[in-house]
Amino acid sequence: MTRDDVTPPTVTADDIHRIDDDAFTDRNVCLVTGAGSGIGRATALAAAGNGLTVAATDVDEEGLEGTVDRGAELGLEGEIESIVADLTRDDDLERLVEAAAELGDIKYLANIAGTQHIDSIEEFPMETYDRMHEIMLRAPLYLSKLCIPHFRETADGRGCVGNMGSVHGHYVTSDKVAYNVSKFGLRGLTQSIAAEGDGEVRAYSVSTGYVQTPLVTDQLTDTAEQRGISVDEVIEDVMLGQSRVNEMMEPIDVANLFLFGFSDLGRHLNGGDLMFDGGMTLTYE
Repeated sequence: MTRDDVTPPTVTADDIHRIDDDAFTDRNVCLVTGAGSGIGRATALAAAGNGLTVAATDVDEEGLEGTVDRGAELGLEGEIESIVADLTRDDDLERLVEAAAELGDIKYLANIAGTQHIDSIEEFPMETYDRMHEIMLRAPLYLSKLCIPHFRETADGRGCVGNMGSVHGHYVTSDKVAYNVSKFGLRGLTQSIAAEGDGEVRAYSVSTGYVQTPLVTDQLTDTAEQRGISVDEVIEDVMLGQSRVNEMMEPIDVANLFLFGFSDLGRHLNGGDLMFDGGMTLTYE
């Protein structure tokens, strides 16, 4: 695999896994963060493809428009509504949930938005750390806090939070301290929601290796410079070197896992982590 192969793919209707679930109807809302691109966009499309009404949010208005347009092009059963919001602002988070509630019954929350910065701990800028923490850990906590009362108000009093984890929430690689800390923290949030949810409000996380998203392609050059290797070596040695499956997942592969977790098929998935890492973290030579 080379740099040219790491291109975020386009989601097609056939890529979306359909799940027969009585709760997957347009009266129920799935709130998806980071929906302007990558895994967030794919999850918004997968949720709409399963008949849910989607409250798609991102700070990138143009990206959100692309997600809505793609949903229309595919003729998906559920509607995708764009809500521009900055996850670092509490008033935006509150407005976001209020707007989502106007679309129907909020029943699912997919915390997917993320960002990356490559630097050693000694050189890591704290203002960047703070922003990453706000987007990737504080916002998921506050959105969960705001959405759980809506879950309890649905017809069956149930709801579910899906958090975008990572192999970096199980073991770390160098020069990604903010990302590593945030992903470990999301596992704590997931388990805390499960501990307090009485089986009615569930939570789970999805942990993957490297996925073909803009977040991955954007860090190739920085990682290469930090390690003094070529971009192709980053892909072959850093991203796929320990994986037993020598290809990256696509965003829709991850999105389908989120819909599985939300569905009745995932009713016993509570506090757990769906590890789809190609054997990267738990298989040794």
